[in-house]
Amino acid sequence: MGISLTETAADRVRTFLTNRGKGIGLRLGIKTSGCSGLAYVLEFVDELHEDDHVFEQYGVKIIVDTKSLVYLDGTELDFVKEGLNEGFKFNNPNVKEQCGCGESFHV
Repeated sequence: MGISLTETAADRVRTFLTNRGKGIGLRLGIKTSGCSGLAYVLEFVDELHEDDHVFEQYGVKIIVDTKSLVYLDGTELDFVKEGLNEGFKFNNPNVKEQCGCGESFHV
């Protein structure tokens, strides 16, 4: 399946990378955190690692390591504005439960 992103998310990532002045893409990963167990991690990527998987859409590369891909396979990354708030939204079909505050999830 892989990782996909909406055109809105791609535009936002492209803007971040342009403003940063370097980087080949955005890393999407997971870490142990919160009340439900796992949390998403986003960071800029300057170099690829051996276990990285690269997904490209709308000219933007999303990089995911093998360990994280197990939990993220099929995820769509979106960028949404809700009132005064804006941010990335993870549409992950693997999520079984999510904590009430939305900070963490369980698969």
